[in-house]
Amino acid sequence: MKNIKKFFKYDNAGIFFVLPALAYMLAFVGYPIIYNFILSFQDVTARNLKNGIRDFIGFKNYIDLFTQDNVLTASLWNTLVFTVSCLVFQFIVGFALAVFFNKKFAFSKPVRGLLMMPWMIPITITGLIFKFMFGTDVGIINYFLKTIGLIGENVEWLTSTTTAMPAVIFANIWIGIPFNMILIATGLTIIPTELYESASIDGANKLQSFWRITVPLLKPTIESVLILGFIYTFKVYDLIYVMTSGGPVNSTQVLSTYSYKLSFEMFKYSKGAAVANILFVILFLISLAYLKYVYTEEEA
Repeated sequence: MKNIKKFFKYDNAGIFFVLPALAYMLAFVGYPIIYNFILSFQDVTARNLKNGIRDFIGFKNYIDLFTQDNVLTASLWNTLVFTVSCLVFQFIVGFALAVFFNKKFAFSKPVRGLLMMPWMIPITITGLIFKFMFGTDVGIINYFLKTIGLIGENVEWLTSTTTAMPAVIFANIWIGIPFNMILIATGLTIIPTELYESASIDGANKLQSFWRITVPLLKPTIESVLILGFIYTFKVYDLIYVMTSGGPVNSTQVLSTYSYKLSFEMFKYSKGAAVANILFVILFLISLAYLKYVYTEEEA
């Protein structure tokens, strides 16, 4: 009894409030990750799943994927192209909108709130909307481009290997701009206005104030926006699956959709788990590198 009272005396009771969340994370996050790693070192397919025979084959699934599977290489490249392209345009447009709406003018707050709508709509709904917009015969994109004279005939956006990836990139940029805008706008609000006033008195113009004051003070916000955007975009699944399902001819196949295809369409569960682990390891290493960089910056 004395030890129990001592335990509560030093504010350790908070551990009991954390335990339910910890148990939930271990059961629904930790266990699937561990099970997925174990599955990737076995040979589990639709043929041997029923009889329960799971031969341990080590790194054979990973070796086969990197040496005999051209789709994995294409998926990895597509994931990188998709992520970098989306990040660049999302950040540039989001940054510009954040700076613009940081100024005080009529209806700035309501309009900024409306611009958050693309991010709030479920991605599957957004994917369906853009799938119809990029439709060959009834899509509004082709109708608009033909109206202004940029194209003479309908473009098969989602069924052509050259235009499918730009189409899904455009859709994801539309989704991600509000996320970048709101985080950067939040960072702008903590910059003291006195700094700009002092710079103006010293003769600095707006462009000089932007590069010498705004950008340096926004550095932590910019780093957070880019790393979070990279993680969210790199693991994209639902948007691409709804719009193209990884096609045509794997031109929009990314790691997440390829993992799904191997597991639930080709029933190669172990190889699907291996692809998912490759995605997990890449994001895990990037997250570790970012945390180490932030820790080093804080120490400096």
